[in-house]
Amino acid sequence: MNFKSLSIICMFLSLTQFISSQNNDRLLYQSEKFSVYGNRVEQGVYKSVATSSTKLVSDYQSPANAFFSPVLYFKYSINGKDNEMPMGESNVVLLQSINGQPMVVKTVFGVRSNPKMPTEGLVNVPANTKVRFELDMHPVLDAFKKDGYYTDAQNNKIYKSDFKGVWIAGSAAPLSWDFENLPRSENMDMTDSDGDGIYTSEFVFNPAQEKNSATVEKIIGSDLSKYPSFVSGFILVDALYNLSIEEMLKDIRTDQTFMAGEKWDGVWTRDISYSIVLSLAILEPEIAKNSLMRKVKNKRIIQDTGTGGSWPCSTDRQTWALAAWEVYKTTGDKEWLKTAFEIINNSMEDDLKVAFNSSTGLFYGESSFLDWRKQTYPVWMEPVDIYSSQNLGTNAVFYQTLSLLAEMGKLLSVKNLYAEKAKNLKLAINKNLWLENKNYYGQYLYGHYQTICSPRSEALGEALCLLYGIADIEKSGKVLKNTPVLDFGIPCIYPQIPGIPPYHNESVWPFVQAYWTWAGAKAGNSAVVEHGMAAIYRQAALFLTNKENMVANTGDFKGTEINSDRQLWSVAGNLAMVYRVLFGMDFQADKLVFNPFVPKAYAGNLQISNFKYRNSILDIQIKGFGDGIASFELDGKKATQNSISGSLTGKHILSITMNGKIVESSFSLVKNLVSPKFPELKLENEKLKWNVVESAKSYKIYLNGKIYKELMTNDFDLSLENKKGEYQVLAVGENGTESFLSKPVFYYPEKEIIRLEAEQFGKISEQKSGGFSGSGFVELTLSDPKPYLFEISAPNSGEYLIEFSYANGSGPINTDNKCGIRALYCNATFVGAAVFPQRGTDEWSNWGISNPLKVKLNKGLNKLELRMESFTKNMNVEVNQFYLDRIDLILN
Repeated sequence: MNFKSLSIICMFLSLTQFISSQNNDRLLYQSEKFSVYGNRVEQGVYKSVATSSTKLVSDYQSPANAFFSPVLYFKYSINGKDNEMPMGESNVVLLQSINGQPMVVKTVFGVRSNPKMPTEGLVNVPANTKVRFELDMHPVLDAFKKDGYYTDAQNNKIYKSDFKGVWIAGSAAPLSWDFENLPRSENMDMTDSDGDGIYTSEFVFNPAQEKNSATVEKIIGSDLSKYPSFVSGFILVDALYNLSIEEMLKDIRTDQTFMAGEKWDGVWTRDISYSIVLSLAILEPEIAKNSLMRKVKNKRIIQDTGTGGSWPCSTDRQTWALAAWEVYKTTGDKEWLKTAFEIINNSMEDDLKVAFNSSTGLFYGESSFLDWRKQTYPVWMEPVDIYSSQNLGTNAVFYQTLSLLAEMGKLLSVKNLYAEKAKNLKLAINKNLWLENKNYYGQYLYGHYQTICSPRSEALGEALCLLYGIADIEKSGKVLKNTPVLDFGIPCIYPQIPGIPPYHNESVWPFVQAYWTWAGAKAGNSAVVEHGMAAIYRQAALFLTNKENMVANTGDFKGTEINSDRQLWSVAGNLAMVYRVLFGMDFQADKLVFNPFVPKAYAGNLQISNFKYRNSILDIQIKGFGDGIASFELDGKKATQNSISGSLTGKHILSITMNGKIVESSFSLVKNLVSPKFPELKLENEKLKWNVVESAKSYKIYLNGKIYKELMTNDFDLSLENKKGEYQVLAVGENGTESFLSKPVFYYPEKEIIRLEAEQFGKISEQKSGGFSGSGFVELTLSDPKPYLFEISAPNSGEYLIEFSYANGSGPINTDNKCGIRALYCNATFVGAAVFPQRGTDEWSNWGISNPLKVKLNKGLNKLELRMESFTKNMNVEVNQFYLDRIDLILN
């Protein structure tokens, strides 16, 4: 480094220190809800102040602590399912303290206790209020004795052999509405110690020892010298950068991998992957590699445990590919490129066979990251329905994976067809998921035989479509301008789902906000960037940590179903505001490109020192503000391109001067909105009937995926027009907001349905079960892996829809990794993957329907088989079993 360069650095640092002292009161962002200044965040009466670049002080108090409502809504749950009452109904009680003695709440299972609650004069529940719940289970136990099963509120049969216990769920801690995790939760079960049929449990509400506020002071004391230092001229921004670096350090486990957050010490595929893409490949590429390799088995990416037994109900494991590619681009490590390519290629080939819909051109699978079913899907959707859905974010991930596989192949001289597949998927996303009347993308396609696009926005998917070029320039502008955004950030989905507590629904996630802000910077929307950065800085400053999520309406950390400090992807998102937005770093295979976006409020001098890029170390300076670069200098010499070569070595100074231009822009800041409840649809005597939905002004009937009728009434006589097919109904609210579609009902002449008993073609299982049709069922296991062969005599040639009645008690509905999968062949031709998700731990009498597959049959005899193939191995590998009861076919 020459004397001139050293002098420039010294002058720059002196100027930066002087400007920083002048910038403490500069207003960076202001709204009706909160303000961000150079040294502080203010929200109502609360304030967080950065007193130095390593110290923050906050007096924030959660508003949730101010009042503990005495009105408690609760339900009981058999086997961890919402099955005591119809959806949306619950018991209610007014909590009271009775001279230190437990309040006793007596109920009968399935009988609603719903006394009228006062709306005024409610008082705070006293600390340590004890409540004893006594549940009369005789309606269930008597049904077990009489019939061998109990029919629940959703009209599902719960067999005595499948009964695992009863739990309680509710609206206030320590209770929660997380039904599916109740069997794994401590002390949420009801017990019958004396065998009299009365199940009891006791809880303490509003415990006095509960922590009621964020930490008052945060001192950043870790040694951060290994990492790039950042000076912005705004002490708050500097402190939050240092806080995030320290929290990243704390999220590194002893085995040198990333954990998901303070409460989540596991290494999770999507969490580490989205975090690595945001910023962690830049800062810790070796830890990133270690973490990614922990999520590989049989040279394939591991899909974490999840809905219905994981893959292929969930398919966003390809986020791993995005992260692996980002690691290569930051390091240039060719050995890593070879390793990653093989793993991604193997995984993609399996996904193309098991999770690709050739009719729509989209991939199947659950919403990427939005993996708590009821939080973003209608509650009627079972794991198999979620497998069959085709989600925006998940398909954006697949598009980028196909694109990078094509680029990796070129670098490794491996020919493949992935570029063409990526092109086709891009077209399919824009054809099937773009909403012309909304000017943004829809959430997903869903249904059963036919699918409809949910018109809800999905923030992460919208952002990924912009970042990965799925949306063209025109569409990108429309998405940023029209996607609904709330005061405290962009909600995961919009509008919200009624009756579902905040987590993905009714919430803002900082890492999603980071991707949205990054997309705004890429498209040059300053309004989106300023609001997005403020949303991220507000929560980190007030809470003194990078929280997992926050309540959409209040911006509070308390009130979501689960929340964690130093959540890895929130940490990475905060750091991305520096690396991806302000400095606009775009790592490519052979170079590092800079596209800084500096809002006018942040104008000044920004500096990153000791930045390691492959074999070089950079000091980077940005002056001014703007959406483009006026000059780009490397070691004092003007460059013609705003990039540096990946082969650069040694220490260098990079100076960037911005163009001082910001195009006026806007976004859709809206009030939060909740959609109507979806109707409960029934087919009785050739009539469609559904409940009256509160706030609905009309109802839309869908037939085979298209609008058929709009009515003011809540019934319709199908015999009037006699049109066969798949019917669904949605409710339209007073403001025009639509509910989810109802669970489908099917109106087909019985003569058009072919039903075959599985035991006609295989050995009847000796396993115990109930509720099956015919004389028995067939068991498919890996211990006896031979194909299941069956024959169908078709009355006419044509395309039929085939599905299977099955049971899979290998695991719970919401987690584990034992989803049943087989390849379906017809007349020796591969048709597709038949998927048999888990339905409940040891619930082998819980029968469901597999995904429907289109199969072409010849007139007369057709030979079909369910076959185990290498690509139908699930994430467990060792257990891939289910019972097969019946085979149904309908002429499509």
